[in-house]
Amino acid sequence: MAGVFDRLQKQIEDKQSAGGITALDLVDLPPALRKIMRLMLRKMQLKYPELCDAMDQMADDERMSRIDLDNTLDTLVQQAWLMQIGEGDRAIYKVNLRRKSGSTLAAGIWENLDSKLKGKPDS
Repeated sequence: MAGVFDRLQKQIEDKQSAGGITALDLVDLPPALRKIMRLMLRKMQLKYPELCDAMDQMADDERMSRIDLDNTLDTLVQQAWLMQIGEGDRAIYKVNLRRKSGSTLAAGIWENLDSKLKGKPDS
């Protein structure tokens, strides 16, 4: 029987492997989602009360209501832009950045280059 922490760790790992974002993806976001993501990218991880405080400090024309903030956070979590740990006022949100893909170079490329360079006469 898996414990609570094992289940939470599995959820975190599942969410981390489920995509994530790149900087280019931000351009396509609607303004409300982009606003939250810009804030999140500055800190990489924020607790829900910290997000609320940051929203309260924004100018009137940029500020979101709590309902709009909650809906925006839910959307970002569903679309795998953010990872949510916990719920309600104790929730912690983390940015879900995509892993960089590994090199697609053939495994022996460096040996081939070395052998070609060694075969060249010095100039």
